[in-house]
Amino acid sequence: MNILGISAGHHDAAATIVNGQGDILFAGHSERYSKIKNDPNISHGLMQEVLQYPISLVAYYEQPFKKQLRQLYSGQGINWNKLTVKQILKEQLIGMKHIPEIKSYSHHLSHAAAGFQTSPYDKATIVVIDAIGEWETITIWAAEYDTFGKAVYKKLWKQLYPNSIGMMYSAMTQLVGLKPNEEEYIMMGMSAYGTRGFGDLLKARLINDEWAIEFKDNLHIGVKSDFMSHVEKTDMAAMAQDLCENLMYNVIRRAKDFNWSNNLVYMGGVALNCLANRNLGSYFENIWIMPNPGDAGSSLGAAALAFGQRINWHNAYLGHNIPGPYPVNSILDSLLHSRIVGVASGRAEFGPRALGNRSLLADPRGKDIKDKVNAIKQRQQFRPFAPVILEEYADQYFDMPSGWSDSRYMQLVGRCRNPDLFPAIVHYDGTSRVQTVPKDGSGIRELLEKWFILTECPMLLNTSLNIRGEPMVNDRADADRFEKLYGVTVLS
Repeated sequence: MNILGISAGHHDAAATIVNGQGDILFAGHSERYSKIKNDPNISHGLMQEVLQYPISLVAYYEQPFKKQLRQLYSGQGINWNKLTVKQILKEQLIGMKHIPEIKSYSHHLSHAAAGFQTSPYDKATIVVIDAIGEWETITIWAAEYDTFGKAVYKKLWKQLYPNSIGMMYSAMTQLVGLKPNEEEYIMMGMSAYGTRGFGDLLKARLINDEWAIEFKDNLHIGVKSDFMSHVEKTDMAAMAQDLCENLMYNVIRRAKDFNWSNNLVYMGGVALNCLANRNLGSYFENIWIMPNPGDAGSSLGAAALAFGQRINWHNAYLGHNIPGPYPVNSILDSLLHSRIVGVASGRAEFGPRALGNRSLLADPRGKDIKDKVNAIKQRQQFRPFAPVILEEYADQYFDMPSGWSDSRYMQLVGRCRNPDLFPAIVHYDGTSRVQTVPKDGSGIRELLEKWFILTECPMLLNTSLNIRGEPMVNDRADADRFEKLYGVTVLS
């Protein structure tokens, strides 16, 4: 029996297929096929991948009727074509001749399951923080497997619309001139250029109760353009980051106080804030963030709930496949000669971050490399890049936060111990968003090992193979287009 998990109809549409043994056969993002950033709908190309598998059950990631009631309450009105899962799937699953049995789950429970059922834990405390689901914006769960191996969830605490950490961060993203629900990660990087430590000024304007996470105003549609207009944009970004961390840690402390488990599973779009994630080890001994914690990852969460038991998680390489061996030697040749090269090989990453299979790689030691790669990607020059490093050398080069045994999915920042030696991967504040690579036999692992032998440098610059505003390269045709338009060799 194959289960198709779907998150679609609002933003970041995705599909996941799980078989009857709990194996993930496929998981992919709609935007990679349609080329529409954050595509809300299941695209034709993604459906073509899905239709390669016989499907016995479709699992949907939220409950539409409850969402429509909340949208009516918030003044958005009702979309009569999205009242039921059947209505939505009829629009989304174009090409599927017969839609089989359908199950649907609440938005936050799908987030929770995507994390817990892929985690290595038998018991965990789960925290979900995002913008909004149906009504919930924050939830805390106790999770464990029963004697039959079935995942059991108990909700311990919740906060409801319009009180939302995610909506606050999106409102501030819009205020500083960036695109909400898309460029929050850019504001996170911008915060390093502002003066940190003044989040209380923003808190005084926005928050009624920081422990209960209660806001003074509904930030769903943002704030007025003249809100705190005397504050520079970089300082506003820093304030927003401070406030986000303050509120997030209050939620984490509350979760810890339930004393359910020392294992934390953290999910929802706010879990992508790797700057805030650095301090999670102060509260929990073990931490797992599934590498696609936002809404797209909930396609896996819905499928996991329908399956009911632990999912066999191995890595995030779950999407479209470009067949053939990882081109290690060709990449090395390009790096040694031009210092920058693209790679599109194997299965695409499930999640927003490139982990070596759809990456732009470069030598992190050159003083001009950061500007060159930013120019290729058409990004703001202030934005940093991530290092990908042999896991056993990470502590030598970075001050890694406590509580994290690794950072395989680029989910936290660490302070670089020798920033002058690696200017291309160090941010203005001296930190780097680190990706560690274990001895897993992957292509990126073999590449780093050979690069280390040749250069005595155990790391490379790693960024996603795309330009600003476009989805990552998905197939070989995308790679050819990238080569032609941007003058960068892309190897498969």
